[in-house]
Amino acid sequence: MDKKFSANGLNMGLAVRNLLEERDLTVAWLARQIDFDSSNLCKQLKNKHIYPELLLKISAALKTDFFSFYSERYNQIIQSM
Repeated sequence: MDKKFSANGLNMGLAVRNLLEERDLTVAWLARQIDFDSSNLCKQLKNKHIYPELLLKISAALKTDFFSFYSERYNQIIQSM
């Protein structure tokens, strides 16, 4: 199973957590990069959905376009119709 998708579809929190793990980075490191409270970020990353402004900051810090995952998911849905 793709690491950014759960059984119920796209899971942004899971995608971010998995990328952090792959790169041997911590939530505390990410929180410092985006000037965000570490414990609050930890809670946010347990959710399937992340607010766009926060996701934009995370994308920039990790140099990964997490929004492209939405486009990928959209294309999967369209192709299955």
